[in-house]
Amino acid sequence: MKHMKLMILAADPQSAIEAQNAGVDRIFYDLEWIGKSERQHGRNTVKSNNNIDDIPAVRRVLNKSELLVRTNPIHAYSKEEVEKVIANGADILMLPMVMDQHDVEQYVEMVAGRAKVCIMIETAAAMARLDKILAVSGVDELFIGLNDLHISMGLTFMFELLSDGLVEYIAAKCNKANMPFGFGGIARIGEGDLPSDYILGEHVRLGSTSVILSRTFKGVVDVDKNICKINLAKEVAKVRKRMQEIDLWSDCQHTENRERIVDAVDIVVGKISAKN
Repeated sequence: MKHMKLMILAADPQSAIEAQNAGVDRIFYDLEWIGKSERQHGRNTVKSNNNIDDIPAVRRVLNKSELLVRTNPIHAYSKEEVEKVIANGADILMLPMVMDQHDVEQYVEMVAGRAKVCIMIETAAAMARLDKILAVSGVDELFIGLNDLHISMGLTFMFELLSDGLVEYIAAKCNKANMPFGFGGIARIGEGDLPSDYILGEHVRLGSTSVILSRTFKGVVDVDKNICKINLAKEVAKVRKRMQEIDLWSDCQHTENRERIVDAVDIVVGKISAKN
């Protein structure tokens, strides 16, 4: 099994150090705001309000975990933003809302090898132009943003992308190009509309190398059904243990897991459609 990089959103030194101590590989600092409120209006999603000048305080406490900073999509001041993020110590820069290979080429040129580059595939346009995006040199990895991608494609539930084979389509192209990739987020083991165990099964089967730990790993009110103080180290250990178990699955077990995902996603889609 490839090592799965676990990422968690953190905006302050305390959260960052707690995540590092719990064995999280990457601290995810989010600067993206351009266009996000409009795209995700009315949805229960994370919208960050972080400041680029607060990055050094987070950087200073990290000595094991990598610092990944998601910038804004390509815009008039991208060059200045990229320069500042690199100067503030980011190990990896992530570009959201890519439309085509030209966005990627510009970003790679701006970063100029001073940090790793992670490109988000989260628009229907980027998915259609995936071969061209994968052909751009200087990209270190891709991340499939299920939330914005399902909105872009007019789907009801983000995990339809997993159950209907679209994540598999992207994964196959990434694997063929030897491009590391990750996708989506997972709830704590035993939680989630689509159980995290099922999703981890697909991460292993498809050869994914990264995943975001969702808000349920933080015990946030109104997000976590069983609100309680979270022991992050224990929850991270449960994910690692579960992945080791899944790594031993037979083809038959993976097939059964895929069938469970299809059924579970259909149920969620049915519930959302009934509400609307």
